[in-house]
Amino acid sequence: MNIKPSSSIRQDYNGFSKYCHELDEPVILTRNGEADLVVMSHETYRRMEARNRLQSKLLVAEKQVAEGAELMEHENVMETIRRKLNAAKENH
Repeated sequence: MNIKPSSSIRQDYNGFSKYCHELDEPVILTRNGEADLVVMSHETYRRMEARNRLQSKLLVAEKQVAEGAELMEHENVMETIRRKLNAAKENH
């Protein structure tokens, strides 16, 4: 765990920001010796959110498999992904 006093952000925002970006993990800020806030770089937050979305989708898929849902063949899955990637490229 990475713990810093809240004064570290007030006294040197640029240094604290650099620390968060280099650390690439959440930092717990304390206030009067007690945990108060959790701070992280935007990129770290985006990756955390992506992991959470993926985990949610995997839980849904596991439930579907447990309930007997029909599975797709590997080639069909890959073709679907390729189509979606190509469509995304064409829209940009």
